[in-house]
Formats: sequence, C-alpha cells, structure tokens
Amino acid sequence: MNHKKISFLTCLVIATITLLLDQASKWLALSQLQQGIPVPVMPFFNWLLLFNPGAAFSFLAQSSGWQRWFFTALGLLACIYIVYMLRKHQEERALCIALSLILGGAAGNILDRLMYGAVVDFIDLYYANWHWPAFNLADSAICIGAALMIASEVRKSFGKSPQSQ
Repeated sequence: MNHKKISFLTCLVIATITLLLDQASKWLALSQLQQGIPVPVMPFFNWLLLFNPGAAFSFLAQSSGWQRWFFTALGLLACIYIVYMLRKHQEERALCIALSLILGGAAGNILDRLMYGAVVDFIDLYYANWHWPAFNLADSAICIGAALMIASEVRKSFGKSPQSQ
C-alpha cells in the first residue's frame, strides 16, 4: 500500500485545474460550435455541441426539469463527501488523486447545470452509424478518477498476504 501522504491543498489544486480545464474547453465549444452540427475531426471523432439535461447516457434527459435540481443537489452532496474523504485519507495518494479528478469533474458539471440548465457535451466518438453518448472533459476526469480508484484497490488487494486478511 502506498503510504506517501498527499496534502489536502494539493488535492484541491488538482480538482481546481480539472475544473478550469473543463470549463475552458466548454467555453471554447460554446463559442466555436453550433448546437447539433457535427464538425468532423477524425473518421471516428467529431466535435458536436449538445446539452444534456439528464445524467450519464442522458438518463432522465426527457424529464420535465426537476432532474436539473436533483442532479445538482446529488453532485453537491457527492462533492461534500469527496472533500471529507480527501481529508480522511491523505495517506492514500492514489485514492486522493482519483477523488480529486472526480471532484473537479463533478464541480464542472454542477456549474453547467447551474449556468445552462444542462451539462455541455461536445466530444462525439463513433463507429459507422453507432455513436457513443456525447461527453466532455469533466466526464472524462470522473471516469479516469473511477478507473484509478479501481486500479488502486486491485493493486492493494494483490499486495495482501493470506495471513493479513
């Protein structure tokens, strides 16, 4: 297990950089793209400005509007819990880096919901006529953070001897 501490301030810097990169990329998408009109980049990748009022994979996107406040509140609660976890687990560097990425991504999507009523998505990956749901840098940071958490836990479990369980 990695017992090298990471400071709470360092965690907040990682989360803030993640948030700033997310918001800057969304600002560029909003200023350079027209909603719903794809801009081809590669044979499997477009820039495509969309607004997602729902959650991941447009879950509840067709609801009447209550989901904006529900997902905003849920995101805020998650951020509060993540800050608590960052304070509590500073000796677990990998976990704190992962949580910091998730915190920055969650904060970016919360800001979108507050400012636009929906999350700004602009990355469109596809193969032939099959498109992955559009996403953004905040979503990517959240996924990378989650993958780091899983990898860290798997690595820790492989490091345990049968006697220590």
